[in-house]
Amino acid sequence: MKRILSVILVMSMLLSCFLFASCGAGEKEGGADAPVAKSDFKLGVICLHDEKSTYDKNFIDAVKKAQKELGLKDEQIIFKKNIPETNACYDAAADLVDAGCNVVFANSFGHESFLLKAAKEFKDVQFCHATGTMAHTEKLPNFHNAFAEIYEGRYLVGIAAGLKLKEMMDKDPTVVPKIGYVGAFTYAEVISGYTSFYLGVKEIVPEVTMEVQFTGSWYDEIEEKNAANALIQNGCVLISQHADSMGAPTACEEKGIPNISYNISNAAACPKTFIVASKIDWTPYFKLICEKTMAGKGKEIPVDYTGTIETGSVVLTEINEKAAAAGTAKAIEEYKKQLVGNTRQVFEVKNFTATVTDEKNKNATTDAKGVVTSYMADVDTDAEFAADTEVVTKTGVLMFEESKYRSAPYFDLQIDGIKLLNAKF
Repeated sequence: MKRILSVILVMSMLLSCFLFASCGAGEKEGGADAPVAKSDFKLGVICLHDEKSTYDKNFIDAVKKAQKELGLKDEQIIFKKNIPETNACYDAAADLVDAGCNVVFANSFGHESFLLKAAKEFKDVQFCHATGTMAHTEKLPNFHNAFAEIYEGRYLVGIAAGLKLKEMMDKDPTVVPKIGYVGAFTYAEVISGYTSFYLGVKEIVPEVTMEVQFTGSWYDEIEEKNAANALIQNGCVLISQHADSMGAPTACEEKGIPNISYNISNAAACPKTFIVASKIDWTPYFKLICEKTMAGKGKEIPVDYTGTIETGSVVLTEINEKAAAAGTAKAIEEYKKQLVGNTRQVFEVKNFTATVTDEKNKNATTDAKGVVTSYMADVDTDAEFAADTEVVTKTGVLMFEESKYRSAPYFDLQIDGIKLLNAKF
């Protein structure tokens, strides 16, 4: 009898080991493609900062809106805030998996490698990441990138800025058409944004020039305010930004300088100078990743999702009529229709010129007039930042095809008319 019991015990242990191996380390019972009951579903969200950052607040607001529209309870959404771009991101992701999250989302570029590490370990959980570049080359079924064609939103608020600048020049002929931009880093995301904004202004005021001051941080209220003040001191009569605090808008309100913001409306805090802001509305994406996962179709989440104006992902805040030029709303709608109808392209190469030197625009080819005819972009990002993809069309409308080959921006051309005050390329 003891021998029989021993055999049964051994067989039971072997069967347990077999079942564990079949499930795979880090996998939950049911597998990656099993549907999840709505009442059992959980979403984990990793944020670089908290609500004090306009960037992070925009994500947090979108999560809460998606939660409401999906009918999820508060306990089904778990936030991890103020998570740096270090292994702390992996730790946060692992904690969220342990808490039962079926989807884990992270919102900052530097989170990506750590989130990818978690995705490789926890194969039955879907990991989604904003602004990243690795999903389309890593090809993991549970790792996804997302961004939006926000350059079109930047272009539209540039139209609003151009109208304001023209109004200022019409009222006072001594006004010099020189604008400023506060940028966080010299990444393609920032370059794409400030260039599209500038091109929108240039559509209304062709002679405009722009200066860009970088802070070296996504969120530093003091440095962002200092940067805006430096631009104003340098003669810039209108300021926009790709940085996440109220530093630049506050400086503009104090100095009476018109301001175009990002991610949120500053109409209440800066009633005299705030005109409008562009932002990515992440609500459609959050609904998508939650619905796909609950349906057991997590692998159908796009590897590299790109939101658009049409998907409701690229939006503008309300226009502050107290600061905006007359006719701004109507003009924005007209240009938006052209963008949606593909009768206007933000980065059509006839709209700008570029200079090629050993240090600047090395991957570009231009004609005798400085028009860009070819550009090899770093789409499949690697440690060497090697140029790997031709992104200028060769047929039809000649344009730089932003967000076609991956969702995250790769436009890093330095076009004429924009001066970088504290960065070298």
